[in-house]
Formats: sequence, C-alpha cells, structure tokens
Amino acid sequence: MSPSESLYRQTAAASSDGIGLMIALYDTLAGDLRRAAEAERRSDIAERCKQLNHALLVVGFLEDQLSKGADGELSQSLVSFYGRLRRRILESQTKRAPEILDQEMEQVLKIRAAWQKLSVRNEPPAAYLPPVARRAYPGSAELTEFRNSKSWSA
Repeated sequence: MSPSESLYRQTAAASSDGIGLMIALYDTLAGDLRRAAEAERRSDIAERCKQLNHALLVVGFLEDQLSKGADGELSQSLVSFYGRLRRRILESQTKRAPEILDQEMEQVLKIRAAWQKLSVRNEPPAAYLPPVARRAYPGSAELTEFRNSKSWSA
C-alpha cells in the first residue's frame, strides 16, 4: 500500500458517520481483488493467496459489523452478497480464473458507489443499493434463518 493510500484510508476511517470507513473498506476489498487477479495472470500463486486471504478478512469484518447492526432488508441483502462474494473468491482459486475476480471487483465497486452516494446525499442506503446486492442467492434463505435463530446446538 502506498503512503497516499494509507493516508486516504486513515482520513476515511476518521469520518464521523462511519460511512467513510465503509467506503475505505470497499476500496480495500476492490484493491485486494484487483491485485489477486493480476497475480493470477502472472501465475504468482503466493501473491494471489496473500491478496485473497486479506480480501476474505475484509469480508469477514464487514459481515461482523452487519451482525452487530440492525436487521433489515439492507442487512439481509449484504449478508447474501458477502456470502456470494466468498463463494466466488473460492471458485476463482479452484478454477484459477482471474476473470471471476474482475467480475466481483466490479460488483464491490458498485456497492462502494452506493455508499458514496449515501454519504453525499445522507439518504437511506437501500435506495442506492445496486441490484446485485438486492438479489437472493442460493443458500441465502438458510443463512437468514440461521441468523434469526436465537439458539442452536452442535
């Protein structure tokens, strides 16, 4: 990460409303996916794994923040999106397909743009959430049911 990227992220994280942090996290995630795709094209497996491991950490952090927030349509859509993103990252590794990472980076950037619009207009996030994050994905109903259950056993 360059010094200017680090400064940008620190500034975004310091924003008072938290939306700047979300934007910075989506920027980080998109960068990880881009660098992983480039590494795959160079057959640099170690670098690809490093970048995708970090991307998965960011996705996990984003999911953790959702679990602490309010439940609603936006939260459920993002839970579905993050689950799909994780599956696609793993699929790209098994198929050695950088184009999958390129496609997912585009989706991440669309949602990042939605957060950016939200920060500028100060309106509800669901109004700007792109269709990719509003769709239900295979397994999303089960995930929703699991998240809504108050007890479980092993």
